[in-house]
Amino acid sequence: MDKQYQFAVKDLESQISDFHKKGITEFTLHDASVSKDKRQILKIINLFAQKAPDIYLNLLVDASAIDKEVVLAATQIFCSIDVPLECSNKGGKLLFDKKFYANKANLLNEYGLVFGFYLTYATAEGDSLKNFMDRLDFAVNQYPNHIDFPQTENLELEQTAKVSGIFSAKDIRYCRDVAFSCRTFYSAGRAVPWFLSALKPLRIYASRFFADFAEWQRCNNCDFKSGFTPEAENHKSIEKMQLLFLDEKYEEKGQHSLIPLVHDIVQINGVLSRLAGEGETAELETVWNPEELMSPEAMDLQAFAENICMEHCKTRFSLDEAGELNIEAL
Repeated sequence: MDKQYQFAVKDLESQISDFHKKGITEFTLHDASVSKDKRQILKIINLFAQKAPDIYLNLLVDASAIDKEVVLAATQIFCSIDVPLECSNKGGKLLFDKKFYANKANLLNEYGLVFGFYLTYATAEGDSLKNFMDRLDFAVNQYPNHIDFPQTENLELEQTAKVSGIFSAKDIRYCRDVAFSCRTFYSAGRAVPWFLSALKPLRIYASRFFADFAEWQRCNNCDFKSGFTPEAENHKSIEKMQLLFLDEKYEEKGQHSLIPLVHDIVQINGVLSRLAGEGETAELETVWNPEELMSPEAMDLQAFAENICMEHCKTRFSLDEAGELNIEAL
């Protein structure tokens, strides 16, 4: 089990020099007061750049503090930026500024930064099931590396969801289950490189997809109420769940012919993810050439299946001594 250390933000500068001695390889800083203070954010990023450039930093940053200066500074370090998606209330009406958040996400994507979103439900006046599902659809379309739902991870935060005239207890449970299914399929499943591509032939919104997967989880005893913890699972186990569910959805939508391609796309990205994250060398059999599967053309599954010839391959994926990807045909 990983050791956890806690100390005040003001003590970070004096403590950071001891990180390596303590065996710390990843550091999470989710302080609401710091997240909105651009000066503090830049100070922390520069501190890590100077004294701990090889330690992974998970940093909570309010969207209001994200600009080109902060993004450029963050490119110096090994980090993930976590951005809360928040609503405001005006005259009893809930407002969510999609353009504002899309611009911030575009900036993060432009500079190749890893980032994720924080989503909540039934905590702001005027929120509703529809509003939450709309926020979820918006979030997925920004290509975040992960989407976190604090209310599915912490009992105290779960209780912050409040019943209202437009947000029933049943709606809250529904949102919780949809959030947990996204946490499982998208975040723990490392699905960001291929999720929107796989979703397109199904012609459904991401929120509807996750709602259906929530029902699948319930039937397979791996839903929120079962006590299942997706982050504790081996990624290969999550991948098997993804493939089983995708098979069902593609059959349901009359897209059976695309199933072999979906399997190739999901599995090759899974291999690359585990190679980068766990250093796991793997051999994989595919129906299409791996080089083609890793090309931009694979973003459109229908066009890829129609225009790229099948080429059954068996391939080994590994890292060389310099940490570069090595692809070897077997």
